[in-house]
Amino acid sequence: MKKLDQYEEDILDAYEKGQLISTEPSKVDMDGVKVAAQSTFLKDRRVNIRLSSPDLMDIKARALEDGVPYQTLIASVLHKYVSGRLVETPSHLTARSTGRTIMRSRLNG
Repeated sequence: MKKLDQYEEDILDAYEKGQLISTEPSKVDMDGVKVAAQSTFLKDRRVNIRLSSPDLMDIKARALEDGVPYQTLIASVLHKYVSGRLVETPSHLTARSTGRTIMRSRLNG
């Protein structure tokens, strides 16, 4: 588990002392969340793409590492990219099929 930052430690401390109070969202808030979730996760189009076998293997390995189906991972990455929220995090896995991780580390170091 990663080390907690100060903010997270404060929240954990307050939780352990019983200082946090659970609240119910208002009906208006809940309705807004439902509408946002439905529009975000509505999958009404099918897209076919061609990928190299090594890339597909790497995607499947990353999806397994993240605990999601690989199609869901692909859709999530595309959604984050088009919404400007894509943040790349290194995988714990080595890109075994292409050697990209090894090549990147050589180029950057």
